[in-house]
Amino acid sequence: MNIEKWKIMYKIFFKRLIDFLAALLGLIVLSPIFLFVMVGLFFANKGQPFFFQVRPGKNEKLFQIVKFKTMSDEKDSNGNLLPDEKRLTKLGQFVRKTSLDEIPQLLNVLVGDMSLIGPRPLLPEYLPLYNTVQKRRHEVRPGITGWAQVNGRNAISWEQKFEYDVWYVDHLSFAIDVKILFLTLRKVVKPDGITAEGHATMPRFDTQD
Repeated sequence: MNIEKWKIMYKIFFKRLIDFLAALLGLIVLSPIFLFVMVGLFFANKGQPFFFQVRPGKNEKLFQIVKFKTMSDEKDSNGNLLPDEKRLTKLGQFVRKTSLDEIPQLLNVLVGDMSLIGPRPLLPEYLPLYNTVQKRRHEVRPGITGWAQVNGRNAISWEQKFEYDVWYVDHLSFAIDVKILFLTLRKVVKPDGITAEGHATMPRFDTQD
């Protein structure tokens, strides 16, 4: 089998098989950490350790993503949510910094909504804002980690993120996925790019290129 045929087979069949087996194994191995973080966030967030939100996946099909909830639901006197930096709990900050908040997404991988590696699933309201090239990020399953995450994460601009996402779509292969996996592990050990300059997380994408 030549390289091009192997890439096609990997993209069509083997990537999904590896995702399923790795997600199942990951949930089993990480179950003690999963339970520990879940209990800690249950108390930190006053009863809600998980965060659920609708996100667009492959071919823009909507699904519900699950993550550990790192911010409280504290509101001001008018009933509006406080800014992110004021709602980010100390435990939540640690969970986010160490990427432990991503663990529940293994459930999304298990059922096939996501892949271990691919463009991050963003908000549905961003869909009309993408240009033709940026829309191509939805040609593959979204991932827990991806090429943009190991090349700056939240410290780079939205335009750079989308360029990295489309580059991944065009170069998807087993070798690239392995490279991203190892770079992700290095980021977990030595975190950086967690926040955008001047923000607790990442500012919203609200302009069309």
